[in-house]
Amino acid sequence: MDTELQTSYQEKAYLLLKADAEKIAQLIKVQMDHLTMPQCPLYEEVLDTQMYGLSKEIDFAVKLGLIEREEGKRLLSTLEKELSVLHEAYTEK
Repeated sequence: MDTELQTSYQEKAYLLLKADAEKIAQLIKVQMDHLTMPQCPLYEEVLDTQMYGLSKEIDFAVKLGLIEREEGKRLLSTLEKELSVLHEAYTEK
């Protein structure tokens, strides 16, 4: 595979993963706006499932050499921090 094509695949993979991460971030934002986590365990389950799915997507992209493991870790870390803020905000409520 030529370098230009590989770079194109890498860019597309990262953009797709970033888009999925942004969807999860939006779910977190909605949750933050409403602070309803304990009243809506299904929502928490959806977030957990989405995070797990994203981690599997990242693992797959890393195995294919489309992204670096550190890039994937950064995406997940950012979301995990947002989830932590959500939990803290609710417990302080």
